[in-house]
Order: sequence, then C-alpha cells, then structure tokens
Amino acid sequence: MSLSPIPKVLSTMRAHGVECLLMGGQACVLYGAAEFSRDADFAVLASSENLERVRGAMDELHAEVIAVPPFDIGHLVRGHAIRIRSRHPEADGLRVDVMARLRGVDPFPQLWARRTTWALPEGFEIDTLGLPDLVASKKTQRDKDWPMIRRLVEVSYDESFSSPTPEQIRFWMLELRTPDLLMEAVGSFPTEAHASGDEREAVRAALSHDLAGVEKALTAEELRERTLDREYWTPLKKELERLRHERGRGAGSN
Repeated sequence: MSLSPIPKVLSTMRAHGVECLLMGGQACVLYGAAEFSRDADFAVLASSENLERVRGAMDELHAEVIAVPPFDIGHLVRGHAIRIRSRHPEADGLRVDVMARLRGVDPFPQLWARRTTWALPEGFEIDTLGLPDLVASKKTQRDKDWPMIRRLVEVSYDESFSSPTPEQIRFWMLELRTPDLLMEAVGSFPTEAHASGDEREAVRAALSHDLAGVEKALTAEELRERTLDREYWTPLKKELERLRHERGRGAGSN
C-alpha cells in the first residue's frame, strides 16, 4: 500500500535512524481503517541523540517549525506537539507533527517494543504504533477520532475473527465500539468476555443481552475519555497561549 504523498518524509526519517513511530491518520491507512490522510504524525523517543537525528531529517526535508512551541526537548516531554512543514520538492507543504508523550498511552520504550513494522511498496520499512496503542492514542476530544477508533477495531475483528489470538480477543472485548459486533463477540468468546467483564461495563451489558445497555455504556466511555482529554490539554493550551504572546511581543520589539 502506498502512502503517497509522504514516502519522502517516511524514508528520510528511516534513513536518519530516527527512533519514531508513525501514528495518526497515516497509521490508520496502513491498518486499513482510512483511505487518505494529509499529514504525518510521529511519536519519537525524547532523547538528545534522537532529537538530533530528527533535526537531521528535517534539514534534509528543508523543513521548518510553523507554530509554537519551538523544537525543544522540554516542550516534547511535557506533551506538546512540534508542528513542522516540509519544503522538499518531493514533499512540499506536507505537515509533520512530532510528539514524545501521548495521553493515556505508555512511554515510548513500551510503545517501541509493541510496534508494528510495515514493508512499503517504495522499498523501505516503517514502524507504527501497535494497533491497541494506536486506538488508545485516538481517544481524544475530537469528533473525527471516534469513528476511526470504531473502524480500526472493526477491521481487526473482521480480518481475524476466524482464527484470533488470545491477545486479539482481549483487545476486541476492551475496545469494540460497534454494539452488534460486541454482542456477537461476547457470544462467540464467552470465557474471554467473562474475564473482561470486570474491566468494561459494555461487556457486562452484552453478557446480559442488553443492547441498550451496551449502547449506553459505550456513550459513557466516549464522554469520559473526551473529558479526560480536555483536562489533559487545558494546561498545555495555556502554555501555548503564553508562548504565542511572548513570540508576538518579541517580534513587535524588532
């Protein structure tokens, strides 16, 4: 599967040895849950050495930071995204977002250990967040992310239902957001469903054949995650506002 128009960005990050994991819409494309995404989002290891490799890749891409905060390890470890625009002829105008910390997701070393590696038609490999981590990273306050979560888990279920691993069954029990499919999965894998019931109200409702209860529990899950995401980003947004003010004040004094 081609990820055009971003092969240049992906291959450049790979060539510079950047420890990074593709996430966001482009990762969803690879997992078969999306057809197109305009930007490239990466989780990166926040070490001085790795960030120097990121800078080398960005130099090759003729890229520049296009918003606050500036490219700085301190901002990355606090959870900010660094937004960069490529001006390389093969990736002109492509926006790249780099993050080192994601809400509700494990630190980078654990993500790296669970990564999925894809061989692309362009002749190189790219590492992405593993599917459960990608789903966790999409639990935001943004409306567009929730249909994508649903589709990601649906694709996994449809592709592997006939011969799933124990890990896949547990993933479906904890993450399926399609009421009918969750009811079906609980009926097909009752032992695993009972084992997961303590962790998820929607599974308990499905075990009771309560479709309305499943729908209600799924709605509550989404609302809870949206609230947590807003609370997480509130102080970070205040930091960004301060940085924009300071940058504007500095530009005005020149």
